Formats: sequence, structure tokens, C-alpha cells
Amino acid sequence: MKLDSSGALGNTGPNHADAAAASQARVLVVEDDAAIRQVNTEVLKYSGYQVDAAENGAVAWAALQLIDYDLLITDNQMPTVTGMELIKKLRSEDMTLPVVLMSGTMPTEEIKENSWLEIQATLLKPYSVGELLRTVRKVLRGKDQVYPPGTVPSNWQGIPGMGRLRLR
Repeated sequence: MKLDSSGALGNTGPNHADAAAASQARVLVVEDDAAIRQVNTEVLKYSGYQVDAAENGAVAWAALQLIDYDLLITDNQMPTVTGMELIKKLRSEDMTLPVVLMSGTMPTEEIKENSWLEIQATLLKPYSVGELLRTVRKVLRGKDQVYPPGTVPSNWQGIPGMGRLRLR
């Protein structure tokens, strides 16, 4: 299975280079909608990530106490503990885990007012499988390699996914 340019799934087999790079990353997906949680989890697993899933922020918080994750992907509007509340708990404990916030209605003002939460990316629902994977790759790549805006690393051709870019 592979994504085409529109983000749709096809049956051309996994991209082994992406899967090898992803296999080291452990992701926690937090989503109260069982169908969305299952799709996100399966797509990420198929793409080579180690994935755990939680149905709400309280369950996610318990998992975060036990396991070191490389990325947290959380819905915002959930019962018990919202995504924003989960991120606030995370940051109040000085956990520097990168975060992707998903929501049908993005809490833009709350995000602006709480820039200290350091949310790396947002996904507005509905989003495509392609958008999810691109966002995850971008955030995880940024975790290890940060380049100032407007600069290109000297080894840009060796960075996964960069070979498709053209420099002007």
C-alpha cells in the first residue's frame, strides 16, 4: 500500500526507505473517535512507526508516564482531558515531546495565548492520510535536524524526501 500524489492509498507496496527511517520512532495517537484512531494507528504502523493509541487524554497521560515517545498526536475535543489540557500537563512536567494537535475546530486563540505549549503542527479535520504522514515526517525530521529558515543543509540530497526538491 502506498500513497499517491492526492493522498489516496494504492497497493504498490510500502516505501522501504521511509519505513526504515520511521521504524525507530514511537508515536502516541490520542483520539476519542474509534474509527479515526484506528485509521491513524494503522496508517502510521504500516508506514513503519511504532504506534500506541489512547482513547482520551487521561489514558494518554498514563501512557506518557510509562513510555518514552518521539511524538504525540492528539485530538483536542475529547471527554475527560482535552488535547490542550494534555499538552499543558505535558509541558508543566517539562516534557519536550513534539506535539501535533488535531481538531475539527482549531483553538487558534488558545494556541496563540499559550505559545509556551510549543505545538509543532496542527491538522484540521478532515485531513487526508497523506497530510497526516507528511506532518508526522516533517515534525520528526525537525526534531533531529533544525535548520534556520531560508537555509539549505549542505547534505540536503541525503535527507529522506529531499531528493524530490529542486533548488532554484
